[in-house]
Amino acid sequence: MAFTKDLKRLVLPYYWVNLILTFSYMIGKKIVPICDRLFPDKVECGELDMRESEIMFFLLIVVVVRARKTGSMSMVSYLSSSFIYTKGANLILWFYADTKLGIGYGVLFILVGLIFPEPVYKGPENVTYFRGNDMEEEIKREKKIVWVVTFYTAWNPSCVNFAPIFAEISNQYGLENLRFAKVDVGRFPEVARRFRIDDSSLSRQLPTVLLFKDGKEHIRRPDIDATNKLHKFYFSEDNVKAAFDLNNIYNECKNNPLKSPKKSKKDSSEEHIKSE
Repeated sequence: MAFTKDLKRLVLPYYWVNLILTFSYMIGKKIVPICDRLFPDKVECGELDMRESEIMFFLLIVVVVRARKTGSMSMVSYLSSSFIYTKGANLILWFYADTKLGIGYGVLFILVGLIFPEPVYKGPENVTYFRGNDMEEEIKREKKIVWVVTFYTAWNPSCVNFAPIFAEISNQYGLENLRFAKVDVGRFPEVARRFRIDDSSLSRQLPTVLLFKDGKEHIRRPDIDATNKLHKFYFSEDNVKAAFDLNNIYNECKNNPLKSPKKSKKDSSEEHIKSE
């Protein structure tokens, strides 16, 4: 099922255009007719030289290491987290082969980023979007409600990859007293500071998911221990369900629904009169 969803997402222009840019140098160098047109009498077509092979090998190492750090779990996640590095390596290779082609690729690199931004999740979800201070006020207003809140930024690949997973979980477990929410710490950095979340471009805390119970933080992933060490967490659907014990919390909330406020005798009599 997950593989099928990944294939459907790959149809989107963002992915196939970036895949073309990712393999552009290999295509240009390996396919002899294209190579002869691009590099007449300048390079040997069909094979990579030693320097080009070194760049490609280094790229492979960077992509694998970076994908592990971002917690990429699916094919699409790996692609999304690696595009910036593969396109950067291609930019170096094109400049290495020919300065004019390098400049042309650089311009194309920028245009593709502007025209085809990474697609955001637009499917069904049961999520509340908080704006700054209203999050803490709402969580403390009714302490019998359990809140699961994602702190994210729109530009972080890990947050983008986690969005459909969080939406699916919110649809599965959402109740009147078990609610799911998100807050964009890119727009509201003061919220990130209050909850000790690093929202910088090199942050390893994005996304961060907190579970609030009785109006207080109960569980956090990724969590930080007493020595201020951050523990890596892979945001797959199964991992999130297990880490936050969502099955048990769901059953607990379902068996203890919020009690509607008792109506006064005056209100009851008025309703009776209206019904007549």
